[in-house]
Amino acid sequence: MHIDVPLVNEAQIGTRLNAAIEHNRRGEFALLLSLLSADARDMAQFQWQKELDTAQKLQRQFELPPKQPLLADLSLGEPIVDNSRLFNQAGARAFQLQQAICPEALVIRGGESMAMAEVLSNCDLTTQLRQRGQLTSPKIDIMHFADQLAIQRNLVPLLATA
Repeated sequence: MHIDVPLVNEAQIGTRLNAAIEHNRRGEFALLLSLLSADARDMAQFQWQKELDTAQKLQRQFELPPKQPLLADLSLGEPIVDNSRLFNQAGARAFQLQQAICPEALVIRGGESMAMAEVLSNCDLTTQLRQRGQLTSPKIDIMHFADQLAIQRNLVPLLATA
């Protein structure tokens, strides 16, 4: 007996378990029970589901695919969909079908000019983040002059005894 989907809890095979009991098929009943997960966290009564908002509930109810991005920014390093390979291999119709299934997003380079984007691509990550304003330098607290004098006055007796 081969099962495509791994069984997690008895709710997935409830009717088959009932039929095995009703027709006194102990072998099938034992096999079905042995296929269940032994981990208590997988059981239905221990499953905790987070609250979904309305959009996620509707997406799950109507089995919709995830949202496709409308805009992809190359400067952020996001993965982009590229259907051009399919156009070269299979032609225009295959490209149109793939575009309907998984559309390409408009691709932009970000706020920098082409030359600046090329220069930044050759820089380290810290420089890139600092240029885009995503990295701020740490703020250094400078001690007030009166506090520095008070510390030095407290150190003078210690230095004189040494």
